[in-house]
Amino acid sequence: MSEQGAEQRFGEYVVVRRHTSSYVAELVLDRPKAMNAVSTDMARSIAAACEALAADRDVRAVVLTSTHERAFCVGADLKERNSLTDAELVRQRPLARAAYTGVLDLPMPTIAAVHGFALGGGFELALACDLIVADGTAVVGLPEVSVGVIPGGGGTQLLPRRVGAARAAELIFTARRVEAAEARELGLVDVLVAVGEDRAEGLAVAGRIAVNSPVGLRAAKRALRLGHGLDLRAGLEIEDAAWRSVAFSGDRAEGVAAFNEKRRPEWPGE
Repeated sequence: MSEQGAEQRFGEYVVVRRHTSSYVAELVLDRPKAMNAVSTDMARSIAAACEALAADRDVRAVVLTSTHERAFCVGADLKERNSLTDAELVRQRPLARAAYTGVLDLPMPTIAAVHGFALGGGFELALACDLIVADGTAVVGLPEVSVGVIPGGGGTQLLPRRVGAARAAELIFTARRVEAAEARELGLVDVLVAVGEDRAEGLAVAGRIAVNSPVGLRAAKRALRLGHGLDLRAGLEIEDAAWRSVAFSGDRAEGVAAFNEKRRPEWPGE
């Protein structure tokens, strides 16, 4: 085990790197020869990695990163798609979808660290995260209608939740690419950093998150996700259920004790 922690490879193209001292894990896209285009094998690996991370109670925050210097992820592997018959494409669809929902359904906070191209499914992977950190080279967009399809990895649903229905419609219908500064202005990304600093900043944000109660973090994310879009009263019921799930936890008892004793909490995670 290195200072960074243990690495676990899922198939050929996905690595999970656990930073054991900070309770942070990286979900690393590692298909550099194809600019991280998501093939069937890669999609299967992303889903498997997310399943392992979701079950790991020692992980309190996840950063989605990329090993490619010029791209976060350029979306679906269109070369592979072009080789599929209609029947094969139908069979492939659940595998592709599982990759995006795998990231979306991670129970702990997730941060995408984006540089270079994050297009189509690549941007949808970032949208599936709770926060997006981008450097000055980032170019994001959902260009699917320009090749005769639609954003099918959650983009039509996640983008309006970020930027509103009209702005999402403009971006999806025009298929335009948005560079870093405008992306920050429009709310397509949350934090804009200097070139080459997206991973470091993503890990720093994750570290600030991970010092907090893992029970509290998961419950807060659940309330945020389930309550979004509901009317206020329904949302407050979601919040109340999440509060009840943590109010009598070991983390709550430890958090109150640590506060009163003026020390850092040692979270039991239950």
